[in-house]
Amino acid sequence: MTTVALPSWERWEQTRSHLIAAVPQFYEFEPGGALALDLGDGDWLLEVRPDGKLLCQHGIDMDDVKSLMCDGTPEDLGTDEVAKQAKYFLGPVVSKMRPTLIKAGFVEQTDMNDDFVAIIFLKDIDFQRPDEVVAAVHWCQNLLKNRA
Repeated sequence: MTTVALPSWERWEQTRSHLIAAVPQFYEFEPGGALALDLGDGDWLLEVRPDGKLLCQHGIDMDDVKSLMCDGTPEDLGTDEVAKQAKYFLGPVVSKMRPTLIKAGFVEQTDMNDDFVAIIFLKDIDFQRPDEVVAAVHWCQNLLKNRA
């Protein structure tokens, strides 16, 4: 029996439907786009993206960083300086999870804009194996919800 490969958007739609059925807490930022899930007390965000990536992200709003900074006047600081402080605030939580996520095949990167700084862990997922995608989501949920 020959298996016909589905176009990537059809694989995404099938996987997306499978994920929503398995984890009804998923929500979308935009219709047909990535599925997102807040983990723990909101510190972590998990996303399954249409490009075949699983993302675990811990981030902080730049305005929150400015309010946490107690010396000087944060409005005088440039974006780069506030971003450095943001990474400092994110560091303790991320450092606890980094070894486990890296060992599980995630790649770390930092994302920054004028409003937000996030430390992101990305991993490729295979939409042709939707049960494995669900298992990866559950693994991340358990890891990040139960973090020490």
